[in-house]
Amino acid sequence: MDSTELEVLSQVLAWLEQRHTVALVTVLRTWGSAPRSPGALLGIDQSGHLIGSVSSGCLEQELSQQFQAGAFQSPTLLRYGISTHQSQRVGLSCGGEIELLFLPLTDPETVRPGVLALQQRQLIARTVNLHTGHTDWQIVSAPYPLHHNSQQFQQVLGPTWQLLLIGAGQIARYLAEFAPTLHYQIILCDPRNEYLSTWQPTHVTLNQQMPDEAVHDLAQDQRTAIVTLTHDPRLDDLALLAAFETPAFYIGALGSSTTASQRIQRLTNLGVSQANLQRLQAPVGLSIGSRQPPEIAIAILAQLIAIRNQLTFPLISIPKQG
Repeated sequence: MDSTELEVLSQVLAWLEQRHTVALVTVLRTWGSAPRSPGALLGIDQSGHLIGSVSSGCLEQELSQQFQAGAFQSPTLLRYGISTHQSQRVGLSCGGEIELLFLPLTDPETVRPGVLALQQRQLIARTVNLHTGHTDWQIVSAPYPLHHNSQQFQQVLGPTWQLLLIGAGQIARYLAEFAPTLHYQIILCDPRNEYLSTWQPTHVTLNQQMPDEAVHDLAQDQRTAIVTLTHDPRLDDLALLAAFETPAFYIGALGSSTTASQRIQRLTNLGVSQANLQRLQAPVGLSIGSRQPPEIAIAILAQLIAIRNQLTFPLISIPKQG
């Protein structure tokens, strides 16, 4: 599944290549209980088709109708707040305010560099002049928050979030089912044919490399999470040793507290540093009392969400797992 940014920009590019008049709307700032974060994107074409979102739904319809009626023919800053007539009409969340840049587009080259970079799993900065709408794109090495002043705004867009699962067991099935709704691309690695043979490669990329080879080949950016699920140290440890050499934002390993302690001892004996061992989430997932495979999958995804959102509360792991 594409990242939200790639999904929106790809459709906007397709519309522009079809010579449609298109608008790209970006959330610049929010206050209070606004439903989307700064950087969220919405694409609108001349017929009123929509891709992406900047609110909970009503604001998108309002913007589409105004665009179709001929409004916003140049870059326009819009602000909707609970005290304004607009917010009462469109139903913006109670207490929320939102500032948007409405940018009409006609040239495919204004978005093509972003689409190509995201398809190649690169981070790219989008800089837009708030007065002229001129857009520059530049590959960057690290993400940073959206920022803007009276002249321009800049945001960093990143590639699809990627979840590399080691082991084709039952928990992997639930993760593969649930995670795409959070915009994860799923890669399932298991060299054991008896486990992998029953999988249907619909929205999952199947991989039969040895786990360390798969990690080295596929997990080389900060938008990757790696979770080992085989219960076989010969496979899980291989994957973890390779994972510590990557910039993956999340490394997790299934198993009980006893299994986790034994794993830490093995990895320590193999020379893994304390700094790398601190990166390991084991037992994997948030402590929500999960016991069954779908519950464990949800606990893992909850921890991924928390870490992606940079929450600072202690991430307490599940005390017991299979």
